[in-house]
Amino acid sequence: MQEEIARVITLQEELGLDVLVHGEPERNDMVQYFAEHLEGFATTEHGWVQSYGSRGTRPSILFGDVHRRAPITVDWSTYAQSLTPHPVKGMLTGFVTILAWSFVRDDQPLGDTAAQVGLALRDEVTGLETAGIRIVQVDEPALRELLPLREAEQAGCLDWSVRAFRLATSGAAAATQIHTHLCYGEFTVVLGAIDALDADVTSIESARSRGEILEALEPGAFLRGIGPGVRDIHSPRVPDAEEIAEQLRRARAVVDSDRLWVNPHRGLKTRSCAETEASLRHLVQAAREVHAEAAVSAGV
Repeated sequence: MQEEIARVITLQEELGLDVLVHGEPERNDMVQYFAEHLEGFATTEHGWVQSYGSRGTRPSILFGDVHRRAPITVDWSTYAQSLTPHPVKGMLTGFVTILAWSFVRDDQPLGDTAAQVGLALRDEVTGLETAGIRIVQVDEPALRELLPLREAEQAGCLDWSVRAFRLATSGAAAATQIHTHLCYGEFTVVLGAIDALDADVTSIESARSRGEILEALEPGAFLRGIGPGVRDIHSPRVPDAEEIAEQLRRARAVVDSDRLWVNPHRGLKTRSCAETEASLRHLVQAAREVHAEAAVSAGV
């Protein structure tokens, strides 16, 4: 595992990325991995269900009160950070996603269960921070997915989702940058809740939906960092640098350059190594080109 983490860190440095990740080679699935390390969960050996396409997953079973018995990701992130002067981002799966992709107890309100998982994640956030990790991402790709179909019930769901997210991240010091990532769904419906999460940076699907989220933003209205994804990671097609640059120019029309983050969209485990490396090279090239354009227009 350490050899693979070292390889991934070296590759990211060579590609010219600014914020690195450790690559998560130790994880089998973004939910199951955490379920295996938290009390109150059971996992299966053969309980496979179809996730999408030919991909399968084994949903965990949340049957009891949840707490963290020991650090989960801290050692892996700390090792990765020891290999590079660049900041390494700690990566956690958020409580909404854990609930959405598990079989969850129904003997208490879902919001109460979410708060328990949020407290467990809070311990992990503060553990990463104590270990010297200064950027922590709480992934919530399923935030929109759990929203009830009945409009009258949606506000209550968003309310406990926001409260639990802020609970999970409330232990972090002001100097620690909190990120989140969202995908799967029409996020214009939950834009207010996204802002209420109070994350410093929100990465969000944009390439697959052809920039729908950008169209919903008024220029200068979103005052936090935002990273509209520039790569449809479900497709083997590798976008060239100019295509990515054009997406970034569209984003700059509504987001100030100093708050605009460039990212491929989400995890790249569905793509081959060759596709991933080519995409990231084009991403860095496009980011540098658009950054230079912004500097010229600002007279820097």
